[in-house]
Amino acid sequence: MEGISWADLDAEQQRAIAILGAGLSIELCDLVALLELKRLGLIVGCHLTAAAHELRRGFVLDELGARVIA
Repeated sequence: MEGISWADLDAEQQRAIAILGAGLSIELCDLVALLELKRLGLIVGCHLTAAAHELRRGFVLDELGARVIA
């Protein structure tokens, strides 16, 4: 997981992290994206790891900061 940023993930992987982070069903996620996230160590079972939560949190905070500055 070391060195992976939000931008390194494709749209389906980002969507899967957003869905799982919001507590929605894993069935809404793309299977290939889930498999890749599992391989990267960002999900275990149907839950985000702490690293995935940090990626998601960092992205949200960056977006909010960008909007405040703009």
